[in-house]
Amino acid sequence: MAKIAVIKVGGDVLLSEPQWRGLAENLRDIHTAGWQCVILHGGGPQVNQLQEQIGLTPNKVAGRRITSERDLLCVMQAIAGQVNVELCNRLQQWQLPVIGTHGASGIVSATKRPPMVVASHEEPIDFGSVGDVKTINHELLHSLLNAGLIPVIATLARDDEGHLYNINADTTVVAIARELQADLLCMVTAVGGIYENLDRPETLYPTVNESIANKMIADEVIKDGMIAKVQEALKVVSEGVGQVVITSMAKKGNLKQLIEAPESYQLGTRIIK
Repeated sequence: MAKIAVIKVGGDVLLSEPQWRGLAENLRDIHTAGWQCVILHGGGPQVNQLQEQIGLTPNKVAGRRITSERDLLCVMQAIAGQVNVELCNRLQQWQLPVIGTHGASGIVSATKRPPMVVASHEEPIDFGSVGDVKTINHELLHSLLNAGLIPVIATLARDDEGHLYNINADTTVVAIARELQADLLCMVTAVGGIYENLDRPETLYPTVNESIANKMIADEVIKDGMIAKVQEALKVVSEGVGQVVITSMAKKGNLKQLIEAPESYQLGTRIIK
């Protein structure tokens, strides 16, 4: 039975040629090795740019986007449109059998997120047209994988009444990895891991567990969008997902090294128990 890798890609990856080329090369490495792959992508920078072009101000709390109805249109146009098409186009140039889609196509069902208290805010925050993952259609995903395809999924979802939602990419990729019981969950960012000091590459944490992560969040070493990544990654390290890593794709052989020699891996941060 083929092993499964679930890979989350931030929109910042498409802004860097070394990053997206590295993604394609690393993806080709493990696909050639016989792995089945699922890609989930966001597109925060592209959404921000489109919002600003039409006079809207991006609004985030603890790294999570508040989404009005007008904001949701920007999310759909930027993520399911621009980012999904560009990413699929570039990966196809590397002869990868990708198929572009989005969560609202039947892959992800969601419910509207209720107002909730988040870090450093005492009052509950209403996130607007933001959904929390309810179910993942693993049968549909397995059908695509068994057909030899690599699904490239934009972070949108729908509920049973047909309402569309923006969904958090980190939350969703964890749900997909859990549902597929993936052998690898890889959260790709331009930063490429967790650092004590981003200006000093030697301060990379090769491994981070829950107690270390909580202290780093409290000390604001881990902050902004990285908070959600780490918190979501911690949820699945004991739920059957083989490996969880936060990394960059700019280095050749990254994923190949990770799957062949995980204990000596130092190109990103592995999340452990």
